[in-house]
This record gives sequence, C-alpha cells and structure tokens, in this order.
Amino acid sequence: MFVHHCSACDRRQLIFPSQIKGTAELAGEPGLAFTCWCGSEQVWLLGRKISAAAAA
Repeated sequence: MFVHHCSACDRRQLIFPSQIKGTAELAGEPGLAFTCWCGSEQVWLLGRKISAAAAA
C-alpha cells in the first residue's frame, strides 16, 4: 500500500495492491500504473532514472 495524490480528483488516496495494473515508464523514470478510487489511471514514480545501458 502507498498514499498517492491523484491529479484527477485532487485527493490523497490510499492505494492497495489490487489497484495496481503493472509497471510503467514516464520520462525515463520507472513507476507503477494503477487506478485511483475515482477511476483515473495514474502512475506513481519510483524516483530512479533508467539509464540507456540498463534499458538495453
């Protein structure tokens, strides 16, 4: 579980493992794709850049 501030509903929500849809990459950063309680698809960034060597 983790707390996320949703950009769609502008609320802090507790996100459960059942809401996680998979992994994602946004601007070269890895993250978790999930669905907020409001139904919006969101990405929670893990805060580590993916280098070109690691991505290959």
